[in-house]
Amino acid sequence: MRTKEEVLADLRVMLRDVLLAKAAGGNMSRIARAHGYVDGFMRALIDLGICTKAELLDIVATEREKASGPAMRVMDAVGDDKIAAA
Repeated sequence: MRTKEEVLADLRVMLRDVLLAKAAGGNMSRIARAHGYVDGFMRALIDLGICTKAELLDIVATEREKASGPAMRVMDAVGDDKIAAA
């Protein structure tokens, strides 16, 4: 039987592959199929009691940040007469 760490490592690899393929503009039908595999894998982990939703959300957020950068960025302070643009 595989350990929890090994199973989660497999999930991280699957997520990384999907996110990188999406960022590279890969074939959408293949990306959608891969998303389905990842979703099913995560559902099985929850159903078997291996992981909680919170643990999986943390893994997804971490892998998404590695692939695409942070969801938000810190902006410098702007004086009264200047306009901030991102």
